Parts: sequence; C-alpha cells; structure tokens
Amino acid sequence: MSPTPRPAPRALALLAAASVAGASLALPASAVAAPTDGAVAAAVTVPKIDGLSDDFIGGVDVSSVLSLEASGVVFRDATGAPGDLFEILADAGVSDVRVRVWNDPFDADGNGYGGGDVDVERAVEIGQRATAAGLGVLVDFHYSDFWADPAKQQSPKAWEGLSLDARAEALYDFTHDALDRFEAAAVDVEMVQVGNETNNGIAGVQVADADDWDAAATLFSAGSAAVRDAAPDALVALHFTNPETAGRYANIAKQLDDRDVDYDVFASSYYPFWHGSTENLTAVLSQIADDYGKKVLVAETSWASTLDDADGHGNVIDVPAEATRYPVSEQGQAWALSDVMAAVAAVGDAGLGVYYWEPAWLPVGPPAQLEANRTLWERDGSGWASSFAAEYDPEDAGEHFGGSAWDNQALFAPDGMPLDSLNTFSYVRTGSVAPLEVVAVQSVSLAVDDGDEVVLPDTVAVSYNDRTTRQEHVAWTPDTGPVAGPGTYAFTGLTESGEQTSATVTVRERNFLAGGGFEDDDLSVWRVSGTGVTLGGTENPRTGDHSTHFWLGSDYAFAIEQTVTGLPAGTYRASGAVQGDGEAAGDSIRITVSSGPGVETEATASASADFALDGYRVWSTPVTDAVEVGADGTATVRIDAQLSAGAWGSIDDVTLTRVAAVAADTTALEAAVARAEGIDRSAFTPASVAAVDEALGVARAVLAQLVPTPEATDAALDALDAALGSLVALGPAPSDGGTPVPAASDDPVAGGTATSGGAAPSGSSLSATGGTLPWAPVAIGAFLLAAGMVLLRLRTRSGRS
Repeated sequence: MSPTPRPAPRALALLAAASVAGASLALPASAVAAPTDGAVAAAVTVPKIDGLSDDFIGGVDVSSVLSLEASGVVFRDATGAPGDLFEILADAGVSDVRVRVWNDPFDADGNGYGGGDVDVERAVEIGQRATAAGLGVLVDFHYSDFWADPAKQQSPKAWEGLSLDARAEALYDFTHDALDRFEAAAVDVEMVQVGNETNNGIAGVQVADADDWDAAATLFSAGSAAVRDAAPDALVALHFTNPETAGRYANIAKQLDDRDVDYDVFASSYYPFWHGSTENLTAVLSQIADDYGKKVLVAETSWASTLDDADGHGNVIDVPAEATRYPVSEQGQAWALSDVMAAVAAVGDAGLGVYYWEPAWLPVGPPAQLEANRTLWERDGSGWASSFAAEYDPEDAGEHFGGSAWDNQALFAPDGMPLDSLNTFSYVRTGSVAPLEVVAVQSVSLAVDDGDEVVLPDTVAVSYNDRTTRQEHVAWTPDTGPVAGPGTYAFTGLTESGEQTSATVTVRERNFLAGGGFEDDDLSVWRVSGTGVTLGGTENPRTGDHSTHFWLGSDYAFAIEQTVTGLPAGTYRASGAVQGDGEAAGDSIRITVSSGPGVETEATASASADFALDGYRVWSTPVTDAVEVGADGTATVRIDAQLSAGAWGSIDDVTLTRVAAVAADTTALEAAVARAEGIDRSAFTPASVAAVDEALGVARAVLAQLVPTPEATDAALDALDAALGSLVALGPAPSDGGTPVPAASDDPVAGGTATSGGAAPSGSSLSATGGTLPWAPVAIGAFLLAAGMVLLRLRTRSGRS
C-alpha cells in the first residue's frame, strides 16, 4: 500500500538500539556489571544475536490499547513521564505493530464484546498511530466477531448460513474494503494475516479431516486475492499454531500447496509454556522455508514476569508448574523473547521476525478495586471479554468474562512504567549485561511409595542471569526422618550461599499385602481354612484377571488371612472388595485387621468392617478403622465368612495401608518457645536457665518434626512451661513476687539480643561498590539519549503520508 521501502521502521529500531546503548552510559558504574564485547549495561542480560538483519521484525500486538486508554491506563517512558505508547515502543527498539480485526464485535445495542472491541474502524486508528511513530503494521484478520483460535473459528454473525461460495465472496469483500480504509488513512500496511491460528478452520468453516481443506483453501485464497488486489505491496501471511506437534506444520503446508493457495509467509504462534523447544521451532519453520519457499515468522509469543494477578481477574499463567522453561521475572521475559528471535533468525533469510503478544495489556485498577474494574471492562472493552459477548460466545466468554488474563506477561509494570525486558528488542542487536544475580534456585519434587526411605538431594542447582549454573550444598528442614504415612510433605532448604529453596515429597499409598489382587501364581502368603473358597479364580474379578471365588451347595464357612512383618510403626487399616449374593439373613462376610501375628492377646488391637452381598458385580468396599502397629511391625488381615447354601461371590483388591498421622496443633508450643527465647537470661540463676534451655531444645526438636504427634507436643509443652515456672531470679525478687519472664501476650522478642548493624544481609545480587557519580559519562549519555529520541521522531513524511 505504501511505497515506502520496508527498511524504514527497522532503521528507526536500529537508532533506538543506539539510543538505549547511549543511555546506559549514564548509569553509575557501581550499579551495573562491566559490559563486554560491545554489550550495554542494563537491568537484564541479553545475548547479542549475531548476524541479525537490519530489517528483522521486532514487533508487538497492542490491539487492546484504545480500550485501555479509555479506562484510564497511562503508559510511561523510561523517565516515568506519561507518553504515547507507540512512541515508547519505538524508543525501545520495536519496529512493527500487529493489530487484530474482528468483523462486528458489538451487540445490536452497540455494546462491545471486549478485548479492545477492535473492528475495522478502531484497527485503522491503531494503525495510524503506529505509522505516525514510524512503525510498520501487520493487519490480522480473524474473520470472526470475536476471538478466533484453534478451539473456535466462529462465523461472523453476518455470514451465518452462507454457502461456501457466498462466504468466500463476503470474505473477499470484507478484506478488500478494510484494506481500502487502511490505505485511505495512510497506514503503512506491510503484511496482512488471512485468519488467526487457523489449524482447525477459518471463518466458520471447520477443518476436521483432509477433505475439509478444500473449503478452507477456498477461503484462504479469497482473502489472499483481496490482499493482492487492495494492497499489492503487502505480504500475505497464513497463521497456525502448535509447532510442537510432530508433522503438523509439514502436513498443513502440503495441504495448502496441493490446493495452490497463494501466500508469502507461514506464521506460527510460539508460547514457551506450551509449544516445545526453540530448537524444534527453528527446525519446523526451516522445513517450511526449504520445502515450499515460504517466509516464516512468529506472530505471537510472550513470557511472565510474575505470577501475581494485578486486576482481580485470574491470569492464564498463574502457578509455577505452568512456567518452568525460564525464570518468572523480567530476566526470564528477556531470555524468552531473545531466544525466540534467535530461533527465527536461525532459519536464515526466510526468517522475518517475531511479534510479542499484548505486552501492554495492563490492569485498569488493582484487585482491591475489583467492582470498579468490572465497570470499566464492561464500558470500555478493556478486559478480555465483556458480559455482552455471551450472546456470541456463551460457553467461554459467557462463563468467564472479565479483565486482563495477561497483565503478568506485559512488558510494562502495572503503573505503566516499561520493564527493562521491553528493551530486549534493542538489546538483541547490541547485547546487554546486568549485575550478576541469582535468577532461579532448583526446587525438588519427589514421589515415593509408603515405607520407602525419603532421600533429599545434597545439592541443588543455582542459576544466574549470565545463564551459568552451579551446584550448591543445601541443608533441609525438617529432617526427613520416618515419613508418617501417605500424603504430601513440604521441606525448606537453605543453600551454602544463603538461597532458599523447597522440596515437596509425595508419599503414595502402598498396599503392604502381597497378592492382594490374587493375580500372582504363588498365593501361599494367604492361609486358607474352611470350605467353598478358591484363591486366584477367574470368576468376576473387580480388577485384573483373577479374584478369590466362593460358593458351596451347603452351609459353609471359610477364612483367608495374611500376616505381614517388617511394617513401619504407625496406624493401619484394611479394605477389600466383595460382590455376590447371600441366601439367608444371617449370611456374613467380614474383614479384620489386627496388630500382631493374628493370635488374640490382651495387647492385640483390632478393627473390623462388614461386606454387603448386594448382587452381581455390585461391589462392596468397606474400610476398617485404624489400628496401631508397634515396634514389632506385625499385622494380620483376615476375611471371615459364614454363609448359607448357595451363597456365592468373589473377593478382590484386598489392601493393608498405612494411615497418615494427624499432626498436633503446635500453636501453644510455638508460643512457649517464643517466651523462652525472650527471657533475660542474665536475670536468673544459671541452673534454672539451663533447665529452660534443655526443655527448649526438646521443644524445637518436636516442632522440626514432619508430623509432630499430640503426645510429643503435649509433653514438650508441659516440660517447657514447668521450666519457665521454675526460673530462679538473681537478687531480690520483684515486689509483685513474679520473675522477669515475658508473658504469653508479651512481645516474644522482648529481652532478646538485638543484632548489630552495619552488615548487609546476604542476597542474590553481588554487592555494589561505593563511588562518586561519574558526571562526564552522565553528560555524554544524556546527550546521546536526547539525540536518539530526536532521531526517533523523524520519519520520511513523503513515504508515510
């Protein structure tokens, strides 16, 4: 559309990179690491991408901007002054802007569906502002009235019921008319995307199998033809996602090629949370470029700087397990963005660039103002979806409408200040170096079967922002000791350099019985008495292929039992499954667990539960109460049956499992420990203080246990209270007869020893050295920054007007 050659916005990006590099000279030398190999000093470390072409796209999609500004969001430049978003982006080295276009994102009363309410008119306005800032524009047609992605490619309301030919004609007309409006507004449209993440369809046409590609190709071709006619200088892009799926892109490209679809660029989404490695991304894009001669780019990517929510509406990425490829931080964002840019550049000349998706989708207000935020989201369309979208998308927007689900992936802070990760668009051209600091400490996750030893690692990996990693010894609290049954246990760790980490141990429930499912060839572990019972039969198993079957034509009784030795001390319960039918009211079948070898003594503890015989394959699965197994580690499980003639059924899945111990309430003991730690030891006799310290050591040991038992907790509390009550004061007793011991409601640190000042705590950053402000570099840096900003405002008006 515009005759301006493509390198113009890239040249501005290069000037921005020079400006950012110059600005870094103004930082005090103590605040930054020494740059190497021409890299600039910065708050994030970014490797230079060698050989990055001048016209490589470093783009962003900021389609929500008009709605955000209507809701009062303010974007700020690096000095904190309010500024125009597009100029701020250009200053950071961004070269292009992507803007989505929906056909009609409004209801009949003019209420917007949200997500920026971006119809053609609003998209043109965004394009004008981008062009004014010297940025190229990619127009992203969704061919839907709201979000289009692999899960939904919904027909625009106006196209419902159209035949394929009529739909293709409508798509051509809509595309051509929209591009005419961009042209009339002098928007520098350099690329047009025909559809958004169109793996499974486009514009209401679904692609479920190979035959459906004929219809999809008809629509792709209609959109491409409209771009060729209305904007002949613009590149035509088709957009897909899920590059991690083996063979997906190769198949899509073949389907398009088989049907002679005309396009220039094969665009991919790539989100590190879901889409595999950057090495695989390079490989699949290179295959498209090599086999079909297409250009390639990444149309969407992002990473999170925090897991915190900033507007009261939950985020797409909000738990650590969802974001493991990079640190969740500004540094992580910088690495994620630079890595995907390097991956596309590695394709070679066919690799056009990368767009970061919605880096400016900021909260319209904090979570504490949720109701006010909801009003703005509804009024301005500044959330991902408004309630008005329910008429068009009832299952998603209608259920989950609300605010920004992306604010923690923005390249701006909630107050509108740009994060240094935004400057990655510049840093990839120069490299940048930040003060050395820890960016991640390995956490540990283990799963073991109940009864197995829990062994936590002696070392964990500590990662730094220069992408080096070293192993550090770690001390874990509490000691693992004997884990008290199935459950999830948490440990904290401290590395040798003072970094904190954590470990989570999941103890899986274990069946301590052998052959509880009767699948083994050798079932001699079971003792059998009585008649009418067959171990390991094939009649009606609940799971597997075998069970224990019972039936007899006369009244009968039987018992099966198994004694288990070597059990960890603890509480245990038994369970099993029985199905079948009894013939008389007195028929019974019962499971019993007892401590010891099954011989009843006064010391034996036992618990029983009755099975029900309710019919064919109606499984009864009772669970006994728990019994205590002591240091001898022996328990017996027994199933007894008293049955009338003709009663029948099967037994399966008999288990003996340990019950997780219930931790005691340690609140009172923790308070007593705080009181003991707060006493003025110089005010009491050494002997009485020694007694307190001895009781205090026992109390601390109890609190350090994984599962402090009620008995141990109560005993430690009684001993500590007694020791505190027995303190003997030195000299005359206070007039009230008391002793200077803090009461339970006193400040627990009263009387303690304050730490001395002057020593900084150890942290993740290396210590900065002192020094005076380097005024000469400051002046030079300020001059270069000012000059760079002036250059960024210049553009060839003859080419943009």
